[in-house]
Amino acid sequence: MTSMTAPHTSFSPADNPRLGLRERKKIKTREAIREAMYALVEEQGYEATTIEQIAERAEVSPSTVFRYFPTKEDIVLTDEYDPLILEELRARPADEPWPESLRHVMHRAVALGMKDAHSVSRLRTRLMVEVPAVRSRMMESMSETGRLLCQAIGERTGRDPHSLEVRVYAMSIVGGLMETSMYWAEQDHEPEFKDLVDRALNVIEHGLPPEKP
Repeated sequence: MTSMTAPHTSFSPADNPRLGLRERKKIKTREAIREAMYALVEEQGYEATTIEQIAERAEVSPSTVFRYFPTKEDIVLTDEYDPLILEELRARPADEPWPESLRHVMHRAVALGMKDAHSVSRLRTRLMVEVPAVRSRMMESMSETGRLLCQAIGERTGRDPHSLEVRVYAMSIVGGLMETSMYWAEQDHEPEFKDLVDRALNVIEHGLPPEKP
């Protein structure tokens, strides 16, 4: 899901044989643009990095960058994993309790996002905290991820995906994961992100735990 996973791992969506050649090429272009962006940000900072520089590094035109990513912030935030996560949810056993399915899929998403790209995950979450424009754009993009999650919840539970209850529940998950990502960055990326995700899912499932004395 958006901003929870790193943009490129050894398991790239572009390698998915179920996708057509044209779609795989598009994904590889998006990955090249993101990789160029992150390399430049590491070298010179976010504000100093321009679309023209990103295009040159990725060996595409600036218009191609804008065709794939309407804003510079979208390059930071967008990844290819929402469809994979939905596939994982749909593949879970029908009789498995929903919280267990959700936890399994979140663990899978974290594993995909961290594998071979831990430094990129750290950079993405740090930019969410440090750059107001990135944080603002993420708030805007949450609605799309929430809509996809509503659809998955509806399919799994038989509930109306447009109902208030499903929408509130889905957005509590999306918002909770966004806050988890920001908290991780604020704590200098300690402890492991998967442990924080488990804590967040516990709150979503059970509510606030009692305060420790």
